[in-house]
Amino acid sequence: MPETPKKLTIATRASRLALWQAEHVRDRLQELYPLCEVGLLTMTTRGDQILDRSLSKVGGKGLFVKELETALLDGRADLAVHSLKDVPVDLHSPFALSVVLERDDPRDAFVSNGYGSMDELPAGAVVGTSSLRREAQIRQRHPGLVVQPLRGNLDTRLGKLDRGDYAAIILAAAGLRRLGLEARIRGYLPVEQSLPAAGQGALGIEVLEARADMHAWLAPLADPATTACALAERAVSRVLGGSCQVPLAAYAQVQGGTLAVDALVAEPDGSVIIRARAAGPVADAAALGERVAQDLLAKGARPILDRLSMPDASA
Repeated sequence: MPETPKKLTIATRASRLALWQAEHVRDRLQELYPLCEVGLLTMTTRGDQILDRSLSKVGGKGLFVKELETALLDGRADLAVHSLKDVPVDLHSPFALSVVLERDDPRDAFVSNGYGSMDELPAGAVVGTSSLRREAQIRQRHPGLVVQPLRGNLDTRLGKLDRGDYAAIILAAAGLRRLGLEARIRGYLPVEQSLPAAGQGALGIEVLEARADMHAWLAPLADPATTACALAERAVSRVLGGSCQVPLAAYAQVQGGTLAVDALVAEPDGSVIIRARAAGPVADAAALGERVAQDLLAKGARPILDRLSMPDASA
């Protein structure tokens, strides 16, 4: 390992959840390297600024990382901390996903002030969600509900619920738990009912691929099981060209020495949901993800992917 770092700067979005995530990594690094000064560079990304349109209509999740990558390029920051599900699967040179940290709860959470579960919601009730993946699965299981877009940071979304704009909202459980808001969760959606997004609940650290020193310093933060799951899930998304325009889910679990991968592609209205599953050795994580993706294509996912990925598909 190279000489112990003296000073490191973490690029992060300015939202409360993003700051918690960056501070978590900062604290882990300071435990590893007590003499290192670890600071934060807070930034507002384009994804944070555009709140009147869904991500699928404004460029996708990559909008949350571009400004942070600029800070890595110009030397203002040494590493960037992301929610892994926000990191594009086709990350190109000169950037690299250096490590994936241990995953928190990957499930979606049901949050409501008046109802205890999805099944309690009456026909016509308005449910807010930021993701086409969640929307398609909700529409299939609960066709009588009205699903509407929900943008903004976590506090903004909860505020819209409290204001009465929605009967319920669906959020990632991990974000609520990290901010000490677990009491807001009325229930967890089983993965069989709401298959998570690739990387949901995990944190990823991005650096310049040429920074061998950073890769070595960060290596102790990596969680092997979560890394294997992330490799499989992101392989599914990469093969299918996954984007915010497509309802796509991928979720892997390690059980003993076996990795099981589940994935789906859906029509946004939930009228069609195509599922696939594969299991095998943990060492074959990426290949398992690719196999599941090919299975989805063989089952008829290609027409859905092609149509929804067209430039005017979400216009």
